[in-house]
Amino acid sequence: MDAILALEDGKIFRGRSFGADVERCGEVVFNTSMTGYQEIITDPSYKGQIVAMTYPLIGNYGIVKEDDESGRPFLEGLAVTEYSKIASNWRSEKILEDYLKENKVAAIEGIDTRELTLHIRQAGAMKAVLSTIDLDEKSLVKKARDSEGLIGKDLVREVTGKREIFFEGGKNKYKVVLLDCGAKSNIVRELIKNGCRVISVPAGTPAEEILSEEPDGVLLSNGPGDPAAVKYVINTTAGLIGRVPIFGICLGHQMLGLALGGRTYKLKFGHHGANQPVKDLKTGKVSITVQNHGFCVDMGSLNKKDIEMTHINLNDNTLEGMRHKKLPVFSVQFHPEAAPGPHDAVYLFAEFTDMMENWRAKKKRH
Repeated sequence: MDAILALEDGKIFRGRSFGADVERCGEVVFNTSMTGYQEIITDPSYKGQIVAMTYPLIGNYGIVKEDDESGRPFLEGLAVTEYSKIASNWRSEKILEDYLKENKVAAIEGIDTRELTLHIRQAGAMKAVLSTIDLDEKSLVKKARDSEGLIGKDLVREVTGKREIFFEGGKNKYKVVLLDCGAKSNIVRELIKNGCRVISVPAGTPAEEILSEEPDGVLLSNGPGDPAAVKYVINTTAGLIGRVPIFGICLGHQMLGLALGGRTYKLKFGHHGANQPVKDLKTGKVSITVQNHGFCVDMGSLNKKDIEMTHINLNDNTLEGMRHKKLPVFSVQFHPEAAPGPHDAVYLFAEFTDMMENWRAKKKRH
């Protein structure tokens, strides 16, 4: 079946469908990961986006339910150079094509994703339509231009959990409230590995309700869209600062920056991939990280008397981590739970538990 990916600037990519027979609008971005397509497909942070994979062969190890990062796919569409119909993997439970069709995800193969990536790098991420239904190029370009962009759009409401969920670990030494803005499953797993009992709450949960759980710490999760549009989470975060240890990841990092009085801005084409180099400014160590974000915190907008920069992206020197100098609050823009290094950044979860331990000790003294 024929498929077309049409960009708002008039650029057209014709190929073949290997997903559902649907039409989807979204912001087209590129991802530089060589593996992990299933984790990308099921990452709620990709809500509202059509993802083009730069690695040329996708689907060759199939789909394994255990590797999902959430309950279902959230991205709007997938674009690849070549789709592998053969899944060579003893763990594989089904092929990627069947999985995408079952979940009504649009997908296109047979296009030059290198050309698409270079175009996005030059022109920037932009609105697009991926369709197997309407194959009229002019019509699709118009639909792309008329579609709603990500700036100012609250996508968190579409991916957050609807109720409290409890996750028990072996030790349960610390109680952590996870503010679910589209949290990945591996965040919960890493917290449990570090001795935490996790209570996942919907993104709209107010600060006082979170504090009523008497948590040892709060983790602000990843999620999709424009952080400045999710004002209720910013207000919740502001109400938690100084009252409980806080760790922010990705969108959670951006929410924290806004709650601390800073600003966010949209990157030209974002950071999407499993090979992003990040430097720890304290140790000088460089970690290879997984990232998925189109917005960034402006370090210059934060009060440097209270906030210090802890990590930077070595590709473009953008802010990748920050810490409050007086309060138990820190965050990173990348995904420490995603393990691309494979263990470069997981130490941050231990830092979080150390922070909670110190907070407990301080409360006992007072």
